[in-house]
Amino acid sequence: GFPKMAKRIEAQTERVDLSAVLASAREPVRYHSVIFEDLQPETLYAYRVGDGADRWSEWIQFRTAAAEAKPFKFIYFGDAQNDVMSRWARVIRMAHQTAPDAAFALHAGDLINRANADEEWAGWFKAGGYLHAQWTGFPVIGNHEYAPTGGATKSQKVMSALWRPQFTLPVEDALPETLHETVYSVDYQGVRVIALNSCADVAAQSDWLEAELSKPGCDWKIVTFHHPIYSPGARRNYEDADRQRWKRLFAEHNVDFVLQGHDHSYVRGQTPVLDEHGTPGRKFQTFYVTSVSGPKQYKVDEQHMKTYGAEGYATIRRGMNTQFFQVLEFDGEQAVYNAYTATGELYDSAVIKKSFRTGKKKISQRVPETDERTYDNTIEYSKNDL
Repeated sequence: GFPKMAKRIEAQTERVDLSAVLASAREPVRYHSVIFEDLQPETLYAYRVGDGADRWSEWIQFRTAAAEAKPFKFIYFGDAQNDVMSRWARVIRMAHQTAPDAAFALHAGDLINRANADEEWAGWFKAGGYLHAQWTGFPVIGNHEYAPTGGATKSQKVMSALWRPQFTLPVEDALPETLHETVYSVDYQGVRVIALNSCADVAAQSDWLEAELSKPGCDWKIVTFHHPIYSPGARRNYEDADRQRWKRLFAEHNVDFVLQGHDHSYVRGQTPVLDEHGTPGRKFQTFYVTSVSGPKQYKVDEQHMKTYGAEGYATIRRGMNTQFFQVLEFDGEQAVYNAYTATGELYDSAVIKKSFRTGKKKISQRVPETDERTYDNTIEYSKNDL
């Protein structure tokens, strides 16, 4: 009899005129959103969506987070981007089969290929089906969520007209309005997840980032954004001063995980603790991942990756020509990281043990005894098909 106890909440409707951002005439589309308030922690709720009269969706269940630190896991995806409905759908579904109890899904940018292509967004939502409605989504904005529009040039891209209508995300009032719902922070059962926008106003985010990293209340810190700090490709490396400040903040505030996308390959590396002079030591500090979940694939520039060695960065595991997803699990002072291929094969693994009292960490590498995937040892394909 639970439907008889349900509360009705009227949605806010946002009308989007795609004709204004596309070269062709389009019918307006409408997006609806509600914010549930006064929810209790660690409680199972059910909701459905309808016209208020005759047409209703199925009832969908979700559980709110506990108020205190408690074990949980989540799934992290790199770029889906291309051929999402056809080829990415199997990845998100295999991820759910692998971690059916995952609390949320983090998408590290470039969810689709063309920022304002309504049909591509429809494919992204269709590919995940009820999963998008059931687990919490942490979308990170990528460069493909920006596009030239109106009088804008290629270097003056504008955020997708569909981003904010589709995702109702936290608004950080301390940031410029242009960054609202693209930069935000969420605490979940002892873990702080900070999403940044590496595509716009990078300098404006740094002071806010430092403040978020300085806040007490969480024992694990994760930062996620689209463009990698340690890019696997030399021509895709972004070495501006503000991103260098991000990197310094990660070290100063003992960030545990940095989760990224953009480069359409898999690289997992780590950096050591820096001494008071900024010199790399021998003790592990921050875990960096660049990953891809969609079919568009790039090669890793091995020579370029070696240039990061002077900073103490070490590459532990690479992967090319392969679609991946990652599962991160937190339980007290231990975090387990597992990376899987689209077929559910374990490809990479590590365990971090951290003293909450001292902040010191130890990492155990648990890389399976399988060959690294490269362009040379995987099936050849034509990029023109994507």
